[in-house]
Parts: sequence; C-alpha cells; structure tokens
Amino acid sequence: MTEENAPRPLTTLIVDDEPLAIERLQLLCARQPEINLIGTASDGEAALRLTEQLKPDLLLLDIAMPGKDGLDVARALSGKPDAPAIIFVTAFDRFAVEAFDVAAIDYVLKPVENARLTLAISRVRERTAEPRASGDDSPWAEEFWVPYKSELRRIVAAEIDRVEAERDYMRLHVGTVSYLLHQTITGLEERLDPDQFIRLHRSHLVRRDWIAGLRHDGGGVWIACLKCGTEIRIGRTHLAEAKKLAGK
Repeated sequence: MTEENAPRPLTTLIVDDEPLAIERLQLLCARQPEINLIGTASDGEAALRLTEQLKPDLLLLDIAMPGKDGLDVARALSGKPDAPAIIFVTAFDRFAVEAFDVAAIDYVLKPVENARLTLAISRVRERTAEPRASGDDSPWAEEFWVPYKSELRRIVAAEIDRVEAERDYMRLHVGTVSYLLHQTITGLEERLDPDQFIRLHRSHLVRRDWIAGLRHDGGGVWIACLKCGTEIRIGRTHLAEAKKLAGK
C-alpha cells in the first residue's frame, strides 16, 4: 500500500480515572503510528461529552470508574451511527462477558504491552473495514473473550467443538486447547446458535457437526460419539432432540 492510500490514523480518546494509567497509555499511543491521540477523560460523563464533541474513531476505555463506568459509556454509545470503536483497557478479567454484550472490539488487560495494543488496533482496522449488511445482525454470539495465561483471547463461536460445565465456569474446547469462561451453561446455551449447537446433557453442549454418531448401550442409555473420540452420555431430557440428528 502506498503512503497516499494508507488509512489515516485513528483519532483516539483515552478514558481512565487513574492519571498514571492515562500517562502510560499516552506514551504507548505515541509509539503507535495508527493512533492520533486527540484527548483524555477521567470519568464516564466526560468521556460521553468529549465523544460528542470530538467524534473519535476509537476509545481506549477503562471499565472500573466512579459514576458512569466504562460499560455504561459503551451502552450509551451503542447503536449510534457515529459511535467510536471500543477497546476496553482494564485490570480485571471478570467483565469480559459484559464487554462482549456491548460489542467492544477488544479487551486488553493492564499493564498494557505495546505489542498487545498493536494487536488490538489491528483488530479495530479489520472490524471497521468489514462491510455490514443492514438488517442482517444475528441474535447469536459470534465470539467470546476468555482468560488465557496473562491475556484474554477471542474465541470464535463456530470454532468451539464442545462445552463442559465445571461449577461456575464453562470449559470451551477448541481443538486441542480449552478455555474457562465464567458463565452458566444455560446462559451460554441462550447465546449460541441452536442450528450449530445442541445440549446433550445438563453439563454438556456440543457443536452439531462435531457429533460423529449416536450409540445405545443396551441399558436404556444413549451415548454421543464425538469426532475427537470423546463419548458423552445423553441426558434423558435431551434425548429426543439428540435423536433428531439421526432423523429419529
């Protein structure tokens, strides 16, 4: 891409109630050619006022703030035609589900590393470049953020092979890797497209095309055989739905 055709830097507003956090982000933004920092705000009300006045392309938005927090700000901006893209920058991983609900593009944990901010900005570029078909918004979750080591990873819903409940967490199995998400299985089931996922047991959700076959053990119990070799006992209340997979 020639310099003439290169996209202009993203006009960006930093929102954080901690002066040191703002200062650190300012220093990181100065190292990002994709960023044109146009202001800072120390609370949610100021963030909304400045967003209205300055029309930034991007908010680097803290979550835990007095008064209106970052989620309140995101909800207030949601659906507006000129709403900025949002990258949450927070010290807490427990807000990831709520961040997904307000359609943030990324969720970066403090302390922020330059490489991680670069990745988040590239995701903003990718997302804002995608054409949006009017009236084609799906009611089902397309992605999740999950804690993994010292970061949060974006997991595409269609890549989840199966989900296994572990007390207050769901273990999302994606290939040979698994991730824990703080969510009830009922809540997760309500987010996933039922054309892609099926509930087989009180503690198991499975992607439909991951089921290789159904087996009867002769004692009234049915088993779902998955492509990975895992076998899951089908709960009695979910058996009729599972048999529809085989046209029964």
